[in-house]
Amino acid sequence: MPSILFLCTGNSCRSQMALGFMRSLHPDWHSESAGLEAHGLNPRAVKVMSELGMDISGQPSRSIPGIREQQGGELPAFDYVVTVCGHAHETCPHWPAAGRIIHQGFDDPPSLASGMDDEEQILAIYRRVRDEIRDWISQLPVTLSDSAN
Repeated sequence: MPSILFLCTGNSCRSQMALGFMRSLHPDWHSESAGLEAHGLNPRAVKVMSELGMDISGQPSRSIPGIREQQGGELPAFDYVVTVCGHAHETCPHWPAAGRIIHQGFDDPPSLASGMDDEEQILAIYRRVRDEIRDWISQLPVTLSDSAN
């Protein structure tokens, strides 16, 4: 069974959405998510995912140091580590057990919505990014298979 880790800055939104889609669309993969830090699960991410019938509310927000601590000081092995934001990609720690590190950046909904007051406009940003992540995840096994050949 292939394994994949989705990594972002705070493990609150994009990596959590990616994990939800991966587990739903490709349950034969072992998938996890983490952040450089753990900022807690973003309630708007939970809301827009629930609109598609996906409950990500039980997914923990985890940091790389937290994962390392849970594993007794070692980072677990993954076939793929996917960074979903530029900051995580630029500062991704050396992941010795990763078969391949891939960057697929997505806009940060909280940053784009910063300073906005209209909840529907804010949710439209989250939905757009959610849909972009879904579309990418839906093709991910094929994309990875094609790029390996």
